[in-house]
Amino acid sequence: MAGLNVLVAGASIAGPMTAYWLAKAGAKVTVIERFPSLRTGGQNIDIRTIGVEVMRKIPGMEAAVQAKKYEIDGISLVRSDGRPYGTLKPTGNPDQQTLISEYEILRGDLSKIIVDLTKDNKNVQYVFGEQVTAMQQPSNGGPITVEFANELPSSGYDLVVACDGTTSRTRALGLGCGVRDHVISTNCWGAYFRMPQDLLQGKKIGLGYNAPGGRMVGVAPDAGASRVFMMSAYPNSERDAILHFREALKQGDEALKQFVARRYENIGWKDTQILEGLMKSDDLYASEVCQVKAPTLYQGRFVMVGDAGYASGLTGVGTSLAMAGAYVLAGELSEHSDNIAAGLQAYEQCMRPLIADLGQMPRFVTTVMAPQTAWGIWLRNNIFGFVLWTGILDYIQKFMGGALQKTNKDLLPSYQRIS
Repeated sequence: MAGLNVLVAGASIAGPMTAYWLAKAGAKVTVIERFPSLRTGGQNIDIRTIGVEVMRKIPGMEAAVQAKKYEIDGISLVRSDGRPYGTLKPTGNPDQQTLISEYEILRGDLSKIIVDLTKDNKNVQYVFGEQVTAMQQPSNGGPITVEFANELPSSGYDLVVACDGTTSRTRALGLGCGVRDHVISTNCWGAYFRMPQDLLQGKKIGLGYNAPGGRMVGVAPDAGASRVFMMSAYPNSERDAILHFREALKQGDEALKQFVARRYENIGWKDTQILEGLMKSDDLYASEVCQVKAPTLYQGRFVMVGDAGYASGLTGVGTSLAMAGAYVLAGELSEHSDNIAAGLQAYEQCMRPLIADLGQMPRFVTTVMAPQTAWGIWLRNNIFGFVLWTGILDYIQKFMGGALQKTNKDLLPSYQRIS
């Protein structure tokens, strides 16, 4: 595939990772991002299981992630008076991770690490403030003609890769569908921001608190400050409630802050301090939690990697699936260097078992994370405390961690041409 001219849409994790592996295979890659600069906001994310395998194939990446690792010693679920039910801590073994990963890192930091791996590569170019507006695929299977919104001229590309997230505009153009087609809402949303006050008073144990109505708030340490995460889940009977969040998101930060503040009014615990921090924040990031279940991962010379093709919702493996997807795409194209269609078909065949294995969101995950009733919160917290007290979780992690690691190694191919 040496000399292949590739356009990658999206510069957050999946895009730069795809550019890294494609360039390693000899392709010339242009990465476009509709925002004017690399986005540095967002929540802490995990690199798990298959993502760890891919990371370790990239020289220097594991050390770079460790250097920027999000420092947190555990998570406690607390009552309204701050007393904990129990504390979940990392195992210290990346092959047997708990809810806290040994490779937990802020989304913006991981994006920058991956961009830095490619920014000096003569075969990779980044263009910010640009997006695709139209694509024309010829019937003979030749290059795709792409039109852009701003300064890039219309041009032909051997391959177009959508890496621009759950509501991918590029997916809509590539598959000829609507932006929200193939997107499945979980009826919940998350919001994240940093506040200068240290709500944890120097401790590195994060705190999680739930209020009735599916409202959850977490506070984590951040270098003498606090990083706040809010997740709001609506019951299935209120399927229209998420529409109000989407509308606030469209209207901008001030409308979004007002919406979130109303939703979290009078929840108790540290609500006054947290809502004051919310209204003063300048880095608020929010998104609806969705899954993407596209009928195909490619069409002609258009293909999807990461959330654009297989967002996994609240599974905790979305980042790892995106990293694996980038590696598999480049690997299969390198194995079928004279036949792009065969390479894309092999990419889909390889990714489908991974998506099925890792990308299935447990049925009751939102109920566990954000119970709707006071009784549900009490029950969940007491079960959590009992499991930690008995040590059962240690045995589960040891068994499941080893099994998952073996499964992932079996499912992830090794490509000698890009290794």
